Amino acid sequence: MAERDRSPRRPPGVAGSIAGTWPPRGAAQAGGLAPPAFAVWPSLVERLRAWVRAEAGAGRLLPWVPVAFGAGVALYFTAYREPVLSVTIGAAVAWCVGACLLRKSKFFAAAVLAAATATGFATATSKTAHVAHTVLMRPLYSVSLSGFVEARDIRERTDRFVLRVTRMDAPRLSTRLERVRLSVKKGMAPEVGSFVELKARLLPPLSPLRPGSYDFSRDLFFQGIGASGFVMGAITTVEPPENGGLALRYAASMQSLRDAIDTRIRSRLDGDERAIATALLTGRRDAISEPVNDAMFISGLGHVLSISGYHMAVVAGVVFFAIRALLALFPSLTVSFPIKKWAAAVALAAAAFYLLLSGAEVATQRSFFMTAVVLAAVMVDRRAITFRTLAVAAMIVLLIAPEALVHPSFQMSFAATLGLVALVQIGMPRLFATPDSSMAARVALWGGREIAMLALASLVAGFATTPYAAFHFHRVTPYGVLANLAAMPVVSALVMPAGMLGLLAVPFGFDGFFWWLMGLGIDWMIAVSQWVASLPGAIGRIGAFGTGPLIAASVGIILMGLLRTPLRWSGVVVLAGSMVWAVFVKQPDILISGDAHNVAVRGRDGHLHLMRIAKDRVSRQGVAGG
Repeated sequence: MAERDRSPRRPPGVAGSIAGTWPPRGAAQAGGLAPPAFAVWPSLVERLRAWVRAEAGAGRLLPWVPVAFGAGVALYFTAYREPVLSVTIGAAVAWCVGACLLRKSKFFAAAVLAAATATGFATATSKTAHVAHTVLMRPLYSVSLSGFVEARDIRERTDRFVLRVTRMDAPRLSTRLERVRLSVKKGMAPEVGSFVELKARLLPPLSPLRPGSYDFSRDLFFQGIGASGFVMGAITTVEPPENGGLALRYAASMQSLRDAIDTRIRSRLDGDERAIATALLTGRRDAISEPVNDAMFISGLGHVLSISGYHMAVVAGVVFFAIRALLALFPSLTVSFPIKKWAAAVALAAAAFYLLLSGAEVATQRSFFMTAVVLAAVMVDRRAITFRTLAVAAMIVLLIAPEALVHPSFQMSFAATLGLVALVQIGMPRLFATPDSSMAARVALWGGREIAMLALASLVAGFATTPYAAFHFHRVTPYGVLANLAAMPVVSALVMPAGMLGLLAVPFGFDGFFWWLMGLGIDWMIAVSQWVASLPGAIGRIGAFGTGPLIAASVGIILMGLLRTPLRWSGVVVLAGSMVWAVFVKQPDILISGDAHNVAVRGRDGHLHLMRIAKDRVSRQGVAGG
């Protein structure tokens, strides 16, 4: 029996015709023809999936680990109450074990980031429990103190020192504070390492001046300082009843070295020249006069005063190339030994000494770890400047000091470094490509690419740090690129090398000439900062805004810096949204500081006017920031 033909019948005279329906099966049935957007949508979705797969590819996870770790630290600082230490550590261990078990699963990346977040939360909780100490809650007007002087700051009008308390007589306080920070008249601060007796008025650490603003008391807490105040009467130096310990002897020796360097600089320089030279070499920048200090920050050159990545890179770079050039003078060494690695080892030692000499602040620690990772990469023949280098440096800093995450120095330093690393890996290969025309070749020959690179580096670093400067200091630097282009080449080529040569020449007594050279460069830097600060619109005031826009801006900068596919432009959208959010934050009409020492009322001109003014300048500026 033949099988029945079920194929559609063709009309007579039409060969190969097939009857069908329109639209085809699976297409939209209602509304007629499908619009072109529906045809484009599947390809767009597939392209997005391809970008996401590329971002989640091999080698792309490590830079996001410190981001997740930092998110856990930030989450800790938003907790209403202090978390239970054992629970946070247990949760972190559980997440880490789970990530190890899922290492062959498609959920491995998500598990690692979750484990990093939990570990960051537990690390911050552990650090708080480790440094926990008594904090003064109310003022004390006449307190007898005795103890060891651990640190000393030379300031423009007054001096300040940190006292490790061994005995405390306060009638209304049953417990003893461990450390206090005291102000004293100019030139009256005792030597570091000495044991003193004194009377002082103590005040609780300064609380945030407005909701969401910078918390000064948090800084003092993690430094182990339970109160601040000022000395009443004379300070008596006596014999210590006990040994101060190895840490105190180290602090005293480093302070003596800084004082000796400052004395040598003082023999040839004075005023702001001496103060800035001391700040660049020892990290003590409190003696700079207020007009020059304001001009430096308004012009965008304030970063020069804080020892960070730039200074560490200059020190390590100069030592590296100098040692390598010296060893290259001996052909037998060049042929038989890895002089490049030897130079990197010497540069690492010089950077470590510079870290200790400058006081090892957060920005200096970050820059040292970054420099150490780069030099270690040179010594093991690996690529130096990468996002992985930055990630390792960030993890080291956050593991040692998780509280650094909420400090402006850490935020601005890592934001600028992230932008510069992205510029090096993305912008420099294109900028230093072989010119396609004779004009481009001539421009490159005359240093056009180097000038463009310097301008781009200044622009990128300034752009990356703008949200944090606006949040913490309520101002931006519109002419920062101009000031950096005019001043930074002089600082790099004259000021810092002269300072390093001056340090090397001190034991031989030939340092005076180098301090004089350093002073010439500092004079130029001061002149540039004052000129730029006097330009119209140089002072870009920004009203205070909460942490929400700052977090959004941080997310945008991270997306722009770490993403490699066109998905990075989503960071531009997030950053633009944070700017709009910050601009339209509703400002309070009446502002009262937490200690009730400052009260401000918004006038018809839209500005806050102080009705009651505290004596300290920090409080006045914080209230005026609204």
